[in-house]
Amino acid sequence: MKKYLSLVLLIATTMVAAAAPQTLEAPMRTRKTRKPASPPPVTREPVQGVIPRIARSGNPLQMVNPRAPARYGTAAESTSFDPNVPAKWKGIKLFEFLF
Repeated sequence: MKKYLSLVLLIATTMVAAAAPQTLEAPMRTRKTRKPASPPPVTREPVQGVIPRIARSGNPLQMVNPRAPARYGTAAESTSFDPNVPAKWKGIKLFEFLF
């Protein structure tokens, strides 16, 4: 009985396989390539002080001229003051990095 059952299952399996000759393949979709994201813009941090002002201005001697135009800045922009005595200056800002 076991031989007949095995034979019937084998014949049924071959008939089913022969009846469906198509192969089972997954449909392939083409991938759309995305353009990579652009990097974030680089911003310059403002640098102030005496040396950057000399580099930016065309005439560095105007920084010591008391009658220089306003576009060259004031002395208060380049000096640091004592917090206890506001009228007394404490030093000259060569480089000033603002965050």
